[in-house]
Amino acid sequence: MKIGCFSFSDKGKELGDKLAYLSKINQSNYTIYHFNNSQTKGGIKSLLENAWEEYAGIIFISATGIAVRMSSSYIKHKSLDPAVVVVDDLGRFSISLLSGHLGGANELAHWIAEETEAIPVITTASDNRGIEAIDIFAKKNNYYMEDMKSVKDITSMMVNGKNIGFYSEMDTVIDYDNLLIIRDLENIDRWIDGIIVITSNKIESLNIPHTILRPKNINIGIGCRKGIEGKRIIEAVKNTLEKHRLSEKSIKNIGTVEVKKYEAGILDAAKHFNSQLEIFTIEEIKKVEDRFEKSQFVNDTIGVYSVSEPCAYLLGGQMICEKSKHNGITIAITKEDKNG
Repeated sequence: MKIGCFSFSDKGKELGDKLAYLSKINQSNYTIYHFNNSQTKGGIKSLLENAWEEYAGIIFISATGIAVRMSSSYIKHKSLDPAVVVVDDLGRFSISLLSGHLGGANELAHWIAEETEAIPVITTASDNRGIEAIDIFAKKNNYYMEDMKSVKDITSMMVNGKNIGFYSEMDTVIDYDNLLIIRDLENIDRWIDGIIVITSNKIESLNIPHTILRPKNINIGIGCRKGIEGKRIIEAVKNTLEKHRLSEKSIKNIGTVEVKKYEAGILDAAKHFNSQLEIFTIEEIKKVEDRFEKSQFVNDTIGVYSVSEPCAYLLGGQMICEKSKHNGITIAITKEDKNG
């Protein structure tokens, strides 16, 4: 993780150089690039706009006021802003200032404190109460947060000690004392004040405050005729998911046969859905193709009897959508269980 470190005094320069050095020798998750104001042409201010976009985190070795004034015009949203940590130039305090959870400022502040024997200053309410915040939980488990406002609302309930329901297709459970595990969304306990739902399924309505997290547990096998454009494949995937009431945010992998590995439309679809593209050999598909409907035309064309279903099967999970045909495109879907 690339971190920009900005200092403004001689003592700050010493501390910044030390942090950059420690990030290298201690094999940390951070790579720190240090800039001192007096040694930077145009000063730190000339670097900050690019730094805000380039670095995952920013350390100000300065007064908190300097950090606030210099950062204020670049702040966009908690899901976009880099982690910002302020350290006084004597190295006494390491303050998580911005993007404590999603950006990782709390973690960065703790790391600096451990390396320099500073006191970490963390002000996020959930951390101070020993509660696992929903955004941290989602980030740790690679869950997509469907709505940031609802995440904030349910986390606020947790901070205030409310009873929270928890429904999940996955094994991991958030760390919160007043948690009630829900097995059926049709019969929600009337004693809960809100609910965290972890599912790849579309949710029509919940008459209770809720937030939805999307796990990566949907795999998609794709076959297509040569030259079919990406937008048609993307539309076919979306239509198939909609038919089965599944969220595209839960797509984990897309798979196809090796002869299609350079097919532009499939590559475009994998990029659009931000998913890994897995390529299977003819030999791998032949081992499992007898399980599925066969097409002599496909076999005559590429050497196997089907593509989408064997690829979805090989990606793992339970088959929930057998071959769906879309005018030259075939889609099949599997869904992984709790243990993947």
